[in-house]
Amino acid sequence: MSTTAQLIIVSILRTILNTMHRMVYPFLAVFARGLGVDVTTVSFALTGRNVIGLFGPLLASISDVRGRKWGMLLAVGFFTLGAGLMALWPGVITFAAALILGMLSQSLFAPSVLAHFGDRVRYEKRGTALAITELAWSMAFIAGVPAMGLLINRYGWQAPFPTLAILGAFMLIVLRRVIPNDSPTGKSTPVLANVQSVLRSIPALAGISIGAWASAANEMVTLVFGLWLADSFGMKIAALAGASAVIGLAELGGEGLVATVTDRIGKPRAVALGLSGNILASALLPFIGRTETGALAGLFLFYITFEFLVVSQLPMMTEVVPAARATTMALNTMGFALGRSMGAMLSTLIYARFGFSAVTLIAVLFNVFGLLALADMQQKIRLFSRLPEWLKRRREGR
Repeated sequence: MSTTAQLIIVSILRTILNTMHRMVYPFLAVFARGLGVDVTTVSFALTGRNVIGLFGPLLASISDVRGRKWGMLLAVGFFTLGAGLMALWPGVITFAAALILGMLSQSLFAPSVLAHFGDRVRYEKRGTALAITELAWSMAFIAGVPAMGLLINRYGWQAPFPTLAILGAFMLIVLRRVIPNDSPTGKSTPVLANVQSVLRSIPALAGISIGAWASAANEMVTLVFGLWLADSFGMKIAALAGASAVIGLAELGGEGLVATVTDRIGKPRAVALGLSGNILASALLPFIGRTETGALAGLFLFYITFEFLVVSQLPMMTEVVPAARATTMALNTMGFALGRSMGAMLSTLIYARFGFSAVTLIAVLFNVFGLLALADMQQKIRLFSRLPEWLKRRREGR
């Protein structure tokens, strides 16, 4: 099968994986009621999922040791097992297990896919190819989550899980047929040495913290926007699914902006623009969100600026420690997970006690910290870039 056909099929399959990950946010209250617990309990399950995400990127080495196809199949196996457990024995424990297994699936499937197409697509065209696979993230909110909302509305809160389990089994069959067998690289990587080189790089740590702060800000709003819309406007399940589609379109727009703007204005400037835009969107949400239309417009602005920020940050980070590029990106992903864990831990507690305005205020502060980290990162990069010249002049006695 051609590489183009593989790209399309894998993007569709990845959309299914992302749907289980993303559907929890708009339907947080629905799942909490179905499980017979409060939303804070469910948010702690999300925190556990995100903590697992801190270590999940280390699974990426499996695709180097056993092969890309093996990594993809194992990832979909985790997904299917999690959805199946929840379908057969619905409860708080199996719900948390489904979230954790879904996170492990995400952490293994994405790098296996990127490595697979990285092996097969020339570098000159690789950016476009990999961008196609990244569209699955926004398509989950545009199509996947609304579809799950329709299932919940018609058949009850448990309906998505048996559906996703069946789709997971179907994905295993498709992957076995579509993805060609490949051989492991057989190369041993000095993982610890690479990790140490990244952790000793101040610009790398500053860059990773940008993603962590931005993800914390995003999770603060993402975790409670469904509650906010329901509490403020009495939005029902179908309307919440529609709101998710609006967010998916915003993310799709953010990805398109990166493709057309980021390389032209420079990655750091694009990240600064994204952070500044997200600060503005966070600050405006409580004020323009007094009507349903204003709330959806505010969420659109919030998510398009966040997506622009994150997708611009990724290429910027690939050149911070070029000698340990894969390790840098794995630790960067861990930074995202750490930020999401912090946001998930705080969000519902603050919303329950102080309201949505307090949630957005903290999101603003987190983004400000991200801007400060970006400024520090750029300052250190400039300093280190001048260091060789300074040492040369010292040696020459100037």
